Amino acid sequence: MKKIRIALAVSVALAASAAHAQTSVTLYGLIDAGITYTNNVGGSGRVALASGNISGSRFGLRGTEDLGGGLKAVFVLENGFNVNNGTLGQGGRMFGRQAYVGLSSSTFGTVTLGRQYDSMVDFVAPLSATAGPFGDSGFAHPYDNDNLQHSVRFNNSVKFTSLDYAGFKAGGMYAFSNSQSGFAVNRAYSAGASYKSGGLNVAAAYLQVNGSGASNPNTTGAADPTEFKGGLTSDVQRTAGAGVSYGFGPATVGFVYTHSQYQNTNAFGLNNGGAHFDNYELNGKYALTPALMLGVSYAYTDAHLSGATSFGADPKWNQVNAIARYSLSTRTELYAEAMYQHATGNKNVAVMYNAGGASSTGNQVMGSVGILTRF
Repeated sequence: MKKIRIALAVSVALAASAAHAQTSVTLYGLIDAGITYTNNVGGSGRVALASGNISGSRFGLRGTEDLGGGLKAVFVLENGFNVNNGTLGQGGRMFGRQAYVGLSSSTFGTVTLGRQYDSMVDFVAPLSATAGPFGDSGFAHPYDNDNLQHSVRFNNSVKFTSLDYAGFKAGGMYAFSNSQSGFAVNRAYSAGASYKSGGLNVAAAYLQVNGSGASNPNTTGAADPTEFKGGLTSDVQRTAGAGVSYGFGPATVGFVYTHSQYQNTNAFGLNNGGAHFDNYELNGKYALTPALMLGVSYAYTDAHLSGATSFGADPKWNQVNAIARYSLSTRTELYAEAMYQHATGNKNVAVMYNAGGASSTGNQVMGSVGILTRF
């Protein structure tokens, strides 16, 4: 009987050990802080300590559980915060950056449910200078009109991401309105695909948001109106984009084009008017040494407005960006970046992402130095 008890205890211990080996939970994060100078914010220069100059500060939990037969349960809970004062980001949400759970199959792909990124972010953004390993938030297009800087995350969403089939990958997302009064009131959907072969990387995606207007009574829908930069909420938003990049040796060059339409919006002084944006971006980066990366980009945004507006001419923006990132280790790096934006169009002013506010003129210059560490 004593031998049976010992054998049973050993079996239970081995089973617990095996279960532990098949389950993992990882704590991860990124902290970015630096000093930023902007030459003109409302007519005055500004020097500030800034959180998330190039990448939003965050921490999160990522977990998997092996369910057998090539199937895994997965989850991510990711918080955004301001390192300057410790406050929560994304409107005070505890896990405002991402929050999802799902199943991942080694045969078909991954399905997840929760608050997630759309396909423009998943597929096109990695080819843009708005990508995390490049210039990230400082290099966003005006008002993040194409959401490549993921200003808007989508609640109530179901997402599918395929496996990588010889370099080809595809995915899609649908975000529910969660409204009993209208299935299409504040919902969103997107789809995208990418292909990689050697140094070549191409991608395309589409995003549509229905009923994000601030006057919309459905506040529990797919999109939070307060997350749209420049008040770019609308009855219907349609954004499409494509990009290509090619890497050769230590260098990578890329081009991205996006087109965004906003139907019935009050942004830019419009009265339920229309606005659309064409963004053209050329970018390149070069690994000067294994530790030092240099990057530059140029973006031209051509906007057209229709309806009652205070603008006498359609607004346009030209922006030039440069960055240097130096790795002190695999986790920690120093960075320096500079951006210049020139805006044209009657009454249009320059306003760069993270600049601290709009310029009083059509020109704005911003520079930052800082430190970023990951864990």
